[in-house]
Amino acid sequence: MEKHLIINNKTVSFDNEKNILEIIRKENIELPTFCYHSELSAYGSCRLCMVEVEGRGILPACSTPPENAMKIRTNNEQIREMRKIIVELLLANHDKRCTTCRKSETCQLQTLARRLGIDTIRFRPVLKKEPKDLSTHALVRDPNKCVLCGDCVRFCEEVQSIGAIDFANRGPNSVVCPSFGKDLESSECVYCGQCARVCPTGALTPKSEVSLVWKALSDPKKKVIVAIAPAVRAAIGEAFGLVGENGTEAAGKIVTALRAMGFDKVFDISFSADMTIVEEANEFVERLGNGKSMPQFTSCCPAWVKFVEQYYPDMIENLSSCRSPQGMFGSIAKKIMPDILEVPKEDLVVVSIMPCTAKKFEARRSELSKDGLQDIDYVLTTQEFARMIEESGLRFAEIEASAFDMPMGFKTGGGVIFGNSGGVTEAVLRNVISKTNDSVDETEQFNFVRGEDGIREAKVNVGGKELKIAIVYGLKNARQIVRDIKADKSRYDFIEVMACPGGCIGGAGQPVYKDLSVRKVRTKVLYENDKTLELHKPQDNPYVREMYQQFLGKPGSNVAHELLHSKHSNKKRLKEGPFTIHKSVKENRLNINVCFGTSCMLKGSQKLLKQILDFTQAHEYKDNIGIDASFCFERCSKGPVVRIGDKLIEKCTIEKAIETIEEQIKKFSKNA
Repeated sequence: MEKHLIINNKTVSFDNEKNILEIIRKENIELPTFCYHSELSAYGSCRLCMVEVEGRGILPACSTPPENAMKIRTNNEQIREMRKIIVELLLANHDKRCTTCRKSETCQLQTLARRLGIDTIRFRPVLKKEPKDLSTHALVRDPNKCVLCGDCVRFCEEVQSIGAIDFANRGPNSVVCPSFGKDLESSECVYCGQCARVCPTGALTPKSEVSLVWKALSDPKKKVIVAIAPAVRAAIGEAFGLVGENGTEAAGKIVTALRAMGFDKVFDISFSADMTIVEEANEFVERLGNGKSMPQFTSCCPAWVKFVEQYYPDMIENLSSCRSPQGMFGSIAKKIMPDILEVPKEDLVVVSIMPCTAKKFEARRSELSKDGLQDIDYVLTTQEFARMIEESGLRFAEIEASAFDMPMGFKTGGGVIFGNSGGVTEAVLRNVISKTNDSVDETEQFNFVRGEDGIREAKVNVGGKELKIAIVYGLKNARQIVRDIKADKSRYDFIEVMACPGGCIGGAGQPVYKDLSVRKVRTKVLYENDKTLELHKPQDNPYVREMYQQFLGKPGSNVAHELLHSKHSNKKRLKEGPFTIHKSVKENRLNINVCFGTSCMLKGSQKLLKQILDFTQAHEYKDNIGIDASFCFERCSKGPVVRIGDKLIEKCTIEKAIETIEEQIKKFSKNA
């Protein structure tokens, strides 16, 4: 039997919608929200989506399930006034320097204030200014613009399974911040930037390098070259009202715009994506042959790489040693372009335009530098590039297309589809399988790896051997895959992982979007771009072949490893510490250190810390005990780990901790 409800006197049918907000929005009624996001759990804190339900009063639409024959009114005088009060209260505790805010054009607070007709704020300002967190190269956190909607907190936990930021304190002192009030650089943040994507205000934004790039372009001593990532061409048009524009045409306009800005050469990261596939496929074939460090994980996503280094250091050997396309481009550019442009290496400035905030972090990794010079000097997001186009006064929609510079402007379709989830896998298959079946060249041949699900599996026959493949986006999904592998629940040969939903096309540096259908459009743009290109297999790129002949030798050679590969290393969850949890009031004290490293956190160290704190506070010797959170005892497989006095306890429980505390207190008192 069909279910229905009545919205503003109109009968509306519904099926599997989880709340009445979804049904209302399907009726083209845009209820205001801050804390509701379709990719996240319902939170119900902002109360802006309130509606009147007959017989039940005013309820939040986001957390109210639909019921048959329910009568709903979305707008009346009382609701309008309540919404205005909520927004005015937020504005009273908000840094209102909106004209200089990076999120000004897409700020939901500004939009709601305008929609609700707010022209005065009836409440006195209560904002206590806090310093910005500028600690990372990827993101800026401005607590003065936070509205406590929790979108960033929930995305970081629910989609990425990291929890780098969370709520702290209570009541008027509530804030969103990293653990122990430290900065983002000192947290377990992997810089994917999805927190900034879902943030409705300017509290979290990509860190801009626009002014630095303009400065380089203005320096007559410098030669500045630039390369764009595949996903940028699929989204840049959105900033200028060209949604769904053909990727080839957008790329041509990008080239024209960059030349007008003063860049000396304009290249395509899709070229180095082709090169990445050649190296990664070669590495995969070698691993298949010797059976070592399987499955092979892709390494093109820097947020995923940091995730493995931080959470699963025992799986680092499974990561491909190949640099990302950005990393390969920077290395090759710094090697060949000084001679081509007749400029000293220190005067060559290499810029990349990326859909991703983690690429800013990647460019600063020590592995991607040589002789004190970074391979990539500056990384701009798609958002920053759009801003530079506007600053230049260019009418992007009207400018003519032009061609990339050679040699690093030529690409195949395999390099272009890198921007989609599944694109790396498909490009690898085009390479590996063509070695046993040279007739494979159709762009639709491997579309079984495409899709929208966060975890996808496929089986493929290569030279008579069946290989099992997984394609993953979202780090929570990646964590599940890794856990299954470690528990022997699953077996794979090749696993592609991207941190962002949908892959790079959904990166946090792309134009801000709320409608998830935008990702589908971007994905289609890259696949259509692939179809229009003459070559589809990365190994067929003639300029990649020429690069090997002139500089690299063969795939996997010593020179190739020096320029195109890098090593990954174990990264601690937090860089600083210890952090004092309970301070002894006496100098003569027993020290207790609880490890808060990632592995120990996953094994329950947070709960254990609370239990130890509760126990010590309930006894007379609490004044003689100091409790710290430490990072890290480097015994990740044996957590939770606790040091009590001079004794280190692995796989600690509260019972072991209490027994040791009492032993140490006796010993401590006797020596004192």
